Amino acid sequence: MTRHWTLPRALVALMAAETALGALLFDLVLHDTAHEHLYNPAWSPHAKFHDAQYIVMSLAFGLLALALLAGRRGDPHSRLLWAAGIVAVPWASMFPALLFPGTAGYDPEFRDETQFVLGLHGQLFMALVTLVILAVAAFLAHRRQRAVDA
Repeated sequence: MTRHWTLPRALVALMAAETALGALLFDLVLHDTAHEHLYNPAWSPHAKFHDAQYIVMSLAFGLLALALLAGRRGDPHSRLLWAAGIVAVPWASMFPALLFPGTAGYDPEFRDETQFVLGLHGQLFMALVTLVILAVAAFLAHRRQRAVDA
């Protein structure tokens, strides 16, 4: 069976690639933001461990979603929905994480360097955009599947 790269599949694949590479780039590679994360001397080794854990987890979730989208076995619609759900996990988890004691979207010493979009920290804004794109992709895929089933 040939896999057609529909708009929903392309959107989920794009968000999966963003998820796989985003934390790696922003928390480890790009100096403008990595100095606030893994290279932040104020962070304890344990805090850096959890950031590294998040980097590896995001990479794994993104690659798993891409593997699901590229797979040839099983129902392509279900694979797309599973891929979208897997990609959504690290992004959606940012919002309830703010409810835990002592957490914040950024460290106060970087307030002047922090980018805000529509009143949201840049990373939270990106999470919201990613989740909306994944929801749109799932909606379009569901609508397409209903048309095929009809």
